[in-house]
Amino acid sequence: MAVILDPQNSGISGNMVLGALIDIGADKETAIDVMEYYASYFGDISVKIEKTQKSGIAASYAAVETTDKETIKYKELVEKLDKIKHEKVNENVLNFSKKVFKTLADAESKVHGTTLDKVHFHEVGAADAVADIIGSAFCFYNLEFNREKVYGMPVALGGGRIKSEHGNLSVPAPATLEILKDVPVFGGPEKYELTTPTGAALYVNMVNEICEFYPLINNKKIGYGAGKLDLNVPNVLRVISGHLGTPTDNVSILETNLDNVTGEIIGHTFDKLMEAGALDVVVVPLLMKKNRPGNLLRVISRPGDSNNVAEAIIRETGTLGVRVLPYVHRNIVEREIKPVTICIDNKDYQINVKIGKIGEDIINYSPEFEDAKKIADKTGVPLKDVMKKANETFKKLIDKY
Repeated sequence: MAVILDPQNSGISGNMVLGALIDIGADKETAIDVMEYYASYFGDISVKIEKTQKSGIAASYAAVETTDKETIKYKELVEKLDKIKHEKVNENVLNFSKKVFKTLADAESKVHGTTLDKVHFHEVGAADAVADIIGSAFCFYNLEFNREKVYGMPVALGGGRIKSEHGNLSVPAPATLEILKDVPVFGGPEKYELTTPTGAALYVNMVNEICEFYPLINNKKIGYGAGKLDLNVPNVLRVISGHLGTPTDNVSILETNLDNVTGEIIGHTFDKLMEAGALDVVVVPLLMKKNRPGNLLRVISRPGDSNNVAEAIIRETGTLGVRVLPYVHRNIVEREIKPVTICIDNKDYQINVKIGKIGEDIINYSPEFEDAKKIADKTGVPLKDVMKKANETFKKLIDKY
């Protein structure tokens, strides 16, 4: 499964996220109950979620009307949230909501040059923010989108100017821009504030990966969340869920040429790189300049581990530089580990079998080498025979089904 959050058309706001998640199947009545219950601790609130049309597109519109009792500081808000209990709001939903509020508070404190202790929710409105964020978090977990990979598309910001407590400001609002500083954004297509700080904070906490084009996805469900304004373009946020054809992820490839490193050091480097976070390590013999024999060390790692892996390469080999190809796209298969029991000399041994799957189809399987090696050492049976027996045992199991 995968989810696409698409704010390219008309940006993203809290009530658009709510509408889109309910439109795609979240429990509307419970969401309204959760929103009104939590927000009532901060002000007066009324929530209605109804079907509407925006430029001919049917969408769900979350009309949230609130009046704050008083302004509240960020830390006071979090402390109050921790004390509120609702049977449909579990710890995961609450923690996600607090992460979104932290994103908002960090942005406000950075923009206003203050600290988290002093940040107030006055521009956003505490009751309104609580309703949008708690409601969106509930719907996100109700749909179990937290278990899926969520792709985000570039964000439309809008344009023009807006009124604030600090006077007229150009769109996007400073807090919105701060939250989206690492996200691809663009102005327009209308002279209105299309992306709000709350919408931006929900976006960055829901999305795992940002892409320019939709990934390959089938068996799609689609939901639309309507914004308040009637524009010349459909004022909707689109959410899509479906199945990826072949699962994909991003990796970094790190390379360096080695011409004065012994085989013993290279062998030792293998283990150190795996400890540093490498997913795979290969060494390719090559002929370097002036006909010197050498080796190409190539390492695959997750993007977040690439700095640690690069440092380990430099420390272990003494190389003066490491080439990094970041965010390389690769197709992957779903992997599972299944234990099987094999019998050798009337004794049972457990060995894990690694399975590669596309959907429900098993396309490959093989025993874990280390498990097989331990059994071979313990029994005196050749390693190849242990692995063959494990493969035969696993095949008999899957043939039953």
